[in-house]
Amino acid sequence: MTYTTILVNLEAGRSNAHLLQAASVVAERFQARVIGSTACTPLQLVYGDGYAYGDILEQDSQEIAKEIAEAEAEFRDAFGKESRVLDWRSAVLITPLADHLANEARRADLVLTNATPEGSFNAARQIRTGDLVMQVGRPVLLVAPAPAPLRMERVVVGWKDTREARRAVADALPLLKRASHVSVVAIAPEDDLSAARSHLEDVAGWLGRHGIAADTHASLATGDDATGLADMAEERSADIVVAGAYGHSRLREWALGGVTRNMLRHAARSALLSH
Repeated sequence: MTYTTILVNLEAGRSNAHLLQAASVVAERFQARVIGSTACTPLQLVYGDGYAYGDILEQDSQEIAKEIAEAEAEFRDAFGKESRVLDWRSAVLITPLADHLANEARRADLVLTNATPEGSFNAARQIRTGDLVMQVGRPVLLVAPAPAPLRMERVVVGWKDTREARRAVADALPLLKRASHVSVVAIAPEDDLSAARSHLEDVAGWLGRHGIAADTHASLATGDDATGLADMAEERSADIVVAGAYGHSRLREWALGGVTRNMLRHAARSALLSH
C-alpha cells in the first residue's frame, strides 16, 4: 500500500506556498501523482426593485476567474519541470466547497489541505474541514501553518479502541512505514489504564507485522484529552499526529468530538485524520 495520488486543496485568493511545499514533500516521498484543486462560490445577492446588480456580479465573476488562474499558476510553478504527472481541477459552484472536494477525492489516496485558523473562515473560498473529513472517505492531511517545511519522520498515533482510530492507523500505514520513529499513545481514566496498555501492545504488534517498530504509552486522563494528546505529541517532538476523527451529522452541521475539533481549529502541528 502507498499513496499513488494526492489531491491538494488550494484556497483561491491567497498564497498556498506552505501547503504546496508540503505537497511537494509528500509527492516526492511517495512518488505520487499530484492533483491540484480549487473552488469558489460566487457572490450571492438578493434582488429587489427590478435591479439586477449586473456590474457587481460581473466584477465578482472576473475576480473569481483571476483568483483561480493565479492558484493554478502557483500550483504549476511549485512543481516546476518535474516529471511527476500533474493535473488541475477548478470549479465555481453554489454548493458547499467541502462537498465538491470530497467528490474530487474519488481519484486520490490522500487529501492535503490547509488548517484554517479559528475566526478567519470564508465560506466563499475555504472548505469546512470538519465537513470534509467526515464525508470524504479518504485520509486528510491537515497541514499546519508552521514556518518550517513539513517533516514526516516522527509520528504519534493517538489511539482509542474505536472504528475511527482503526481506520486512521490503517490509512496511515504508508506514512508510518517511512517514518523514523512511531509512537502509539492513549489517554484513559485510571480504571481503564491497564486495558489501554494491553490495547496499545496489540496495535504495536500489528504494526510490527507490517515492518513498523512502534513504542507505546498510556497516559492518565485529566479531563482534557485534546491537551493531553497535544502534550504527548510535544514531548515526542512529533512532526505529524495520526488520529481518528469523531463526529456525526446534525442537519448538515457536524458535531465533532473535542480532540477532533481541537486539531481542526488549533493546529499546532500537521495531522492525518480519518473518519
